[in-house]
Amino acid sequence: MTGIFAAGEKALLLDSKKRRYLIDLADDGEFHSHNGFVAHSQIIGEPEGLFVNSTKGAEYIVIRPTLEDFVVEMPRGAQVIYPKDLGPICMLADIGPGVRVFESGVGSGALSMTMLRYGAHITGYELREDFANRAKKNVTSFLGEEALERYDVHIRDGYEGIDAEHGPFDRVILDIPEPWQVIPHAEKVLQAGGIFLAYTPSITQASQVREALRGKWIDTRTIEVLHRGWHIEGQAVRPDHRMVAHTGFLTVGRFLGLKK
Repeated sequence: MTGIFAAGEKALLLDSKKRRYLIDLADDGEFHSHNGFVAHSQIIGEPEGLFVNSTKGAEYIVIRPTLEDFVVEMPRGAQVIYPKDLGPICMLADIGPGVRVFESGVGSGALSMTMLRYGAHITGYELREDFANRAKKNVTSFLGEEALERYDVHIRDGYEGIDAEHGPFDRVILDIPEPWQVIPHAEKVLQAGGIFLAYTPSITQASQVREALRGKWIDTRTIEVLHRGWHIEGQAVRPDHRMVAHTGFLTVGRFLGLKK
């Protein structure tokens, strides 16, 4: 990736009201809005940070999208895990290059592409084929075809078990309604010292996960990440009136292994 935009790349247009528009650049492409259109040819061959004007005079700043931008703006089928939780998940689960991850409930692929970008190798189980296809398409769209070499998605039900031939794993990460049902299966494929993490919308779900993480598990904890922005304009500073409070609970534990 260079500083010059090329056809086939993504670009993010920001307007005067800070609205964001994600586009895929094409030689004959056009970005249309109520403010007219911008020909992609105005962007291709130009450096990041340029200003372009639509046919109706609206001005846009053009930059490359970050992973955060893409997760928020990308096509989706299932509800995504938002950036405020994606970073903490990867930190709590200690995701890094070469880490072998079992993921169930891949949805639209937001968590998958975040872990892949950290260097993980992922085996995913997803019940719905349309979600699995969307996740793979989103991963390819942002990370490129080569990312699929580390991303193996199966149309399978994690509640019914984890195929031993897909393991062993260093991490098990779940975004499904009843993650506690998968814990007995996770114990059969996780390496000793491995990490389990479940993302759950409700505290009752998190409580059931904690109940299941007994005996063979240590360092279990449940956290919630809150995101509050600040309004800063000269010397006038205050918390934003709105904040991203609850999205989900992150419950994590480390596996001692089957042998005592």
